[in-house]
Amino acid sequence: MLMRILAIVTPVVLVIAIGWLYGRKARPDMRGINQALLDVITPLLVVSAFASKDFALGEQLPLLAACVLVVLGSGLLAWPVARMAGLQPRTFVPPMMFNNSGNMGLPLAIFAFGEAGLAPSVILFAASNLLHFTVGVKIVNHRASLLQIARSPMVIATVIGLALSMIKPWWVMPEPLYQSIKLLGDATVPLLLFSLGVRMVDANLRNWSVGLLGAVVCPLTGLLVAWPASLLFTLTPLQTGLLFVYASLPPAVLNFLVADRYQQEPDQVASIVLLGNMGAILFVPLGLYLGLR
Repeated sequence: MLMRILAIVTPVVLVIAIGWLYGRKARPDMRGINQALLDVITPLLVVSAFASKDFALGEQLPLLAACVLVVLGSGLLAWPVARMAGLQPRTFVPPMMFNNSGNMGLPLAIFAFGEAGLAPSVILFAASNLLHFTVGVKIVNHRASLLQIARSPMVIATVIGLALSMIKPWWVMPEPLYQSIKLLGDATVPLLLFSLGVRMVDANLRNWSVGLLGAVVCPLTGLLVAWPASLLFTLTPLQTGLLFVYASLPPAVLNFLVADRYQQEPDQVASIVLLGNMGAILFVPLGLYLGLR
């Protein structure tokens, strides 16, 4: 089991390390690539996963429901922690709810469960991001425009993907179009890992105590909710494994982008994201152990 977990985690860590080393040496401007990831490449991954011939939305609904429960349940557990620690819930709670299901979750799903794990892991990623760009943005800034939220590429891609999945019995996307979308969408996983490594060069530890608290609370609250969720919903062994891996993931880099956009203490969120992803070395193997049993 230990060797299997190491074989899964090692490629993820190595690609992040390559991005970090290149970032230290070249100091590349990743803003264009990151924007393309948010606006085009990652949304196309979502569309291609939903449009896949092997994907059946009905089979994934229990996993979707379990994911929503983990996200919302993690937020409810983290809220009193923020209060007791004297932190603003609008700063601390969203990173506890929305984890690295893209940068780290998608590669881990593929390495742990093979191609069979990709489509359901995209469901987890799409559901988490849809909640992030709706509920999460409203938590950070209750005055955020609902129209602007609805125009988010991730929200639009999820809606399109769901529509394509539901009309699949009557219409299937032409193969050349599907392969073109899939080709670009498949670039998401390595680019997200590499980008995460580059981004970690500029992260700071000025708020290390907040970051350390978040690094522990995020995976623990996720796993605490994932256990009853796995019993409440009828999940396959693959879905149960993916749910535990998902629940153990660290805070998403996207939390920093949202906090920075709305000026909700982005420095504290940056520390939570940095230390949380460093702490993944301890907690992700725990999630893999629980998910692979």
